[in-house]
Amino acid sequence: MSSSNDRPLIVQADGTILLETRHRLYDQARQVLAVFAELEKSPEYIHTYRVTPVSLWNAAAGGLASHELLETLTGLSRYQLPASVRKDITEYMARYGRLQLVKGGDQLVLRSSDAALLAEICRHRTAGQYVVEHVGPREAVINPRYRGHFKQAVTRLGFPVQDLAGYIEGARLELALRDRSRSGRPFALRAYQQEAVDAFHSGGGLAGGSGVIVLPCGAGKTVVALGVMHRTRCHTLIICTHANAVTQWREELLDKTTLEPGQVGEYTGRRKQLCPVTLATYQILTHRRSRAGEFTHFGLFEKGEWGLIIYDEVHLLPAPVFRLTAELQARRRLGLTATLVREDGREVDVFSLIGPRRYAAPWKTMEHAGWIAPATCYELRVPCSPSLRAQYAEAEGQDRYRAVAENPDKLGVVEGLVRLHRPRGDRVLVIGQYLSQLGLIAGRLGAPLVTGETPAEERDRLYAAFRSGDTPVLVASRVANYSLDLPEASVAIQVSGVFGSRQEEAQRLGRVLRPKGDGRGAVFYTVVTVDSVDQDYAHQRQQFLTEQGYSYRVVDCSAGDLGGVLAEGGASE
Repeated sequence: MSSSNDRPLIVQADGTILLETRHRLYDQARQVLAVFAELEKSPEYIHTYRVTPVSLWNAAAGGLASHELLETLTGLSRYQLPASVRKDITEYMARYGRLQLVKGGDQLVLRSSDAALLAEICRHRTAGQYVVEHVGPREAVINPRYRGHFKQAVTRLGFPVQDLAGYIEGARLELALRDRSRSGRPFALRAYQQEAVDAFHSGGGLAGGSGVIVLPCGAGKTVVALGVMHRTRCHTLIICTHANAVTQWREELLDKTTLEPGQVGEYTGRRKQLCPVTLATYQILTHRRSRAGEFTHFGLFEKGEWGLIIYDEVHLLPAPVFRLTAELQARRRLGLTATLVREDGREVDVFSLIGPRRYAAPWKTMEHAGWIAPATCYELRVPCSPSLRAQYAEAEGQDRYRAVAENPDKLGVVEGLVRLHRPRGDRVLVIGQYLSQLGLIAGRLGAPLVTGETPAEERDRLYAAFRSGDTPVLVASRVANYSLDLPEASVAIQVSGVFGSRQEEAQRLGRVLRPKGDGRGAVFYTVVTVDSVDQDYAHQRQQFLTEQGYSYRVVDCSAGDLGGVLAEGGASE
């Protein structure tokens, strides 16, 4: 090991960790930090991470011991670890599993070796209301109907429950994975996909059966879900982000498993089918006739004999579905996502109600193995004209961001990028937030526009034309963020977004990460107005991808000059 003066980390007493980006051990340290800390700031030379309770609990749930973490951290730290940090890491990781839910005959029992903690939980105003009886110094009976509510309440107190109470099996469903897909291609789970299935299932033991799988976009999270379904073999409810995602899931299920069409149903605004495998959307589950009314379709969770519930893009789980999920703790629950980041800060509820992170694969590791396309990211900075600057100065709130996000000079940059990439055979996605801006871009490019108002059948037709190459450029609103299977896309141009959303940035890069048949890489451009909140938000949006090892090449596009990109000849060769 190097001398302490030649190490990349500085650990501070407030729990923040500084990482020197130009250090030769940067990549090693970044991968270590990703296991138990969250990136907060990412300027050019020093990145700032913070250790949080949820990040430590996920590390503990994954089997990492506090002494192993401290040993690794010490070996990478320039200075001695502060005593307060050592104490926090040790204590928070020790909290995972201090409370356990188990089955005691027909009862749901809370056990703890810490009698004082158990007594405190039983007396607590919120958590205590779910306690039926405090039967001894180390046991209490919990109302099984409120199993999830209790876990949620106690986790918010800082003591995550290890749930070992098991699950109902659900109705039996025989299915197998095909060796060759119906479309004729050889099919088998990749090694990391099998590892993810094994980590979730945990040999069928009580410690498995709930939790989140974190894989990059394009790495085959759906295939992992198929592997879990094959392992559990029970009636399954799959909740998707939108109707097109339902179509894609159905195609994958029928292509790669022995399920027959009549066994896979759709419960959406288009049709209401209940089958052994049912695909629903978050939108249908959160539908109600009035703001104060009941959720119309919540009964779906009780209509089927589900043994497994799959939450696609679990980082988007709407608040009402959290409430539903709290009452579904007796069923196996699998969350799929490319990032556990939630802009509403409800990561702790994902942890308590869906389960801990069971498996995660770093994006760059997947890239180096060839499972996702290598990607180059650019931040293209467009100047702000005097008239726009005046409009920006007078605007307030969201209008202030929108003014610069819709900078008219971005249109010329987008046109230049399309001219650069189309002769090379690239398929280009232009993605943004504001429909007026996207309409202008689509008109200038002569490209179709897909929005939330585009009928599902028309979307499917446009996506098919893009895949075939008949439509090489597609302009899309936020509908392109999630569960969009366009493996041929190799270039994404982002012109506006949801303020500083890190999860959206990750999803948009993910649209172009499917490996290309000709081996070409992916290129991701984000076009921002310089010296404005547009640039500030872009910096915030980039943090998750920076944590994964991506960097953004900054190009000054003054007077429409794409010099930096043109000089390199693009990045998709």
